[in-house]
Order: sequence, then structure tokens, then C-alpha cells
Amino acid sequence: MIRLPTFRAIHMWRRNRDVFLRLWWSLAPAFMIEPVLLLLAVGLGFGAYMGVIDGTEYINYIVPGVLAAYAMTTATFECTYGAYFRMEYRRTYDAIMATPLTLEDIVSGEVLWGATRSIITATIILSVALIFGLLDSWWALLIPAVAFIVGLLFSSMAIVFVSFASSVYSFNYYFTLFIAPMSFFSGAFFPLDRLPAVVSDISPFLPLTPSVNLMRSLVTGDFNSTTATSFLIIAGTTVALFLLASMVMRRRVME
Repeated sequence: MIRLPTFRAIHMWRRNRDVFLRLWWSLAPAFMIEPVLLLLAVGLGFGAYMGVIDGTEYINYIVPGVLAAYAMTTATFECTYGAYFRMEYRRTYDAIMATPLTLEDIVSGEVLWGATRSIITATIILSVALIFGLLDSWWALLIPAVAFIVGLLFSSMAIVFVSFASSVYSFNYYFTLFIAPMSFFSGAFFPLDRLPAVVSDISPFLPLTPSVNLMRSLVTGDFNSTTATSFLIIAGTTVALFLLASMVMRRRVME
């Protein structure tokens, strides 16, 4: 039976927000400095060897990829390690469920907070890209909104994995075998037509690929049928994963 969350989910979001605001200085290198260094180091470093790709400089080409990849990574970290520690070690879920909040409210709050973290990271990268003149369209102002949607997708996916994780070390496999390879096989940093055929065949089924496509459309202002298709894939997959996350997490926590 599918149980829907209530407006009380915002309380879980606020709880995570308050913790973040208290500890943001210790988290800053991960969500503020790392993506900016990657954008500049890879864009300027590899850019000297990559040259022009699809009519644009390499550093301009990877801006959408960095935005999508870090929206994914930020939400995933928050809703894997963060959610697992709150559930298993700090027993935060047990304490919250003694209040009127339901487990579905908790899951919704976690997913919303993961997506909020994606907005923060994407906004920082967007600001740097704007300063360096790496944006070609005013549509780029919608990037934080798309980052939120991408965050919802990967937060929901992370919660599903948390519900099956036997220990915190399980996340090493999730990041190493699933999250990290997607950054390279989704067109984020390299054009898919320059990669082996097997990668091009797999790429359309990776959830980061439509996220990169959508970000690239906003950065360049070039919209086509792929843009609409990417949005529908992300929206549909997010809804399905969110409902699945609520069901499997209920089984994990309640049984």
C-alpha cells in the first residue's frame, strides 16, 4: 500500500537545514570549493588538449556536465551517508516517529533536503561560470530549478539504496560502481560520439544523461526534442523512485 507524505515533511527538511547551517563551515570544501576547482582545473587543463568540441571551447562544454554531476553527487552524499547515520547511528528516525510525523514524511523531508543541497551547489557553480563568462544564454538562470529536480531524482535513488544497505561501507560500492562511472559515461565531460560504441549504447539508460542534456540546453539556449524528452524521463523516474523509496524504507525501518 502506497502512503503519501503530508505537509509535516517540511519539519524534517528544517531539521536537516538547521544542522547544515550549524556545520556549514566544515562542509564547505566539498560543496563550494571542489566543483569550482574541477571546473577550472579540468576545463583549462584538459581544454588545452581537447580544443573545440561541437563548436565550443572545452571549458564551456563541461559547464553543464559539472552542474549535473555535482547536483547528483551532493544529493547522493546527503541521502546515503547522511540518511544512514540519522537512521542507524543517531536513531533520529525513531525519535521523529514518536511525533505526528510519519515515515513517509521523514523520507520526503530527506529527499527535499537532498534536492536543496543540489540547488546550493549548482548556484555556486553557476555564479563562477557567470563570472568567467561561460554561459551563453539567459535560460541558465533556471539552472537552480533544474538542479532541484535532478536532486529529487538522485535523492530518491539514494534512499532506495539506503533501505537495502547492510552497513555504511556498502556505499563504497554504490559510489564506485554506479555514481562515479556515470560522470564519465553520460556526456558530462566527453562527447558520447567519441567514446566506445558500448558506452554510447549504455549512456541513454543512465539517469545522469538526461540531466546533462537538460543542463546543456539551459547553458547554451539550444532547445530541441531531446530537451523535452530528458525532462519527461527525469520527472517520471523521480516519481517512480520516490514512491519506491517510501515503500522500501518503511519495510527497513518498521520490520
